Amino acid sequence: MQTDIRLGTFDIDASPPMDHSLCGGWITPVVGQDDPLRLRGIVLLGADDPIVIAALDWTGVMNESHRLWTEQLAEAAGTSPDRVALHCVHQHNAPFIDHEGNRLLREAGADRLLFDEPFVADLMAQSAEAVAEAVRNAGPVDRLGVGAAEVSQVACNRRVIGPDGKILYTRTSSTRDPAARAAPDGTIDPILQSLSFYREGFPVARLYYYTTHPMSYYGDGRVSADFVGIARANRSADEEGTLHLYFTGAAGNVTAGKYNDGSHENRPILASRVYQAMVSADATAEDHPLDHLSWTTVPIEFNPREDLDLDRLKAIVADPNASTVDRNRNAMTCGWLMRLQTKRPILLGRLDTNANSVLHLPAETFVEYQLYAQSLAGGVPLAVAAYGDGGPWYIPLERSYGEGGYEPSVSWVSTMSEPMYKAKIEELIRKS
Repeated sequence: MQTDIRLGTFDIDASPPMDHSLCGGWITPVVGQDDPLRLRGIVLLGADDPIVIAALDWTGVMNESHRLWTEQLAEAAGTSPDRVALHCVHQHNAPFIDHEGNRLLREAGADRLLFDEPFVADLMAQSAEAVAEAVRNAGPVDRLGVGAAEVSQVACNRRVIGPDGKILYTRTSSTRDPAARAAPDGTIDPILQSLSFYREGFPVARLYYYTTHPMSYYGDGRVSADFVGIARANRSADEEGTLHLYFTGAAGNVTAGKYNDGSHENRPILASRVYQAMVSADATAEDHPLDHLSWTTVPIEFNPREDLDLDRLKAIVADPNASTVDRNRNAMTCGWLMRLQTKRPILLGRLDTNANSVLHLPAETFVEYQLYAQSLAGGVPLAVAAYGDGGPWYIPLERSYGEGGYEPSVSWVSTMSEPMYKAKIEELIRKS
């Protein structure tokens, strides 16, 4: 039994400056801000070396960018990088970074890079300072609240399969096709889970986990944490002094498209539905003493998608006549393939308390992997935070490649990855 568990919090503004690239540079850059992007997190002390868990309102942090950031946070916390879980929430009017991809674009003279390197370097330094301060100010936590509530009329599976086994409709975050919107929800996880840490009866931090792409509309250059960020801000307004974090689950094939047509007035409606689930999950949470905390990791080495050729992709990146989308997206693909050459694995993580577990996964993992993990949990509440290291982009199912659609076309992992990924998830869950 652990009796000296302490928790520190950090919260900094992660909003990009004017004209900064958004979503990798292929949508309108920053022209203004509707609401700020945050980097929020907790540091847990008392379970061997410190554990850092952070949620960033960005589209993605990939490969070397993810390594560099987690290493700086680890050094600041006095821990090792394998005990740092840095996740993106995955809003799209937000930065999307890959250091090696950016280097290739810069060396090729591209006029729209993935990100501004001095801005990101400064933010990494700020975040490390915030983590160090969180460690210094950490205080004891003695109880847990573990809650869950259903979110109604937000999430749907975006891959609607027709009778021929192929994609019939793709429901993007905003979908206007009446037939696509009329199709059933499909495979989702409708449950929002909450994990609250208490100090003498006061909630010091609440962590929320829900599974959908978090966009109502984007591409207008207006920086926003979107509807999940609004829901989180509204919850923060309820409880002054409590840090509220939001994590997106395995939402690679889950969006709000059935319930969202992209109209601006729908953003607060979606936010209200998520907020109400947050309130309900907290209000009905089971109370537990906090007497156990542990962190476990399992490495995974994905193979690249079989048709990807690094030299060919580098040529596209270097081609001044290629579109920004083609150059920047392929620069990210190059960053992934170059990372695979180093044999540096991605780490899957598991946070355990005496009352629940949280699985930490990479990239745009399909929701079926989350449901599979929960089926192995033996009745223990298991939440999932995905969008960790974003290097692989999408991680579909094996059958998805034959079904077609968008996601398999921008998945950088082997078409045969499903058995290995599931085996690693099972290994992580079973590992003592």
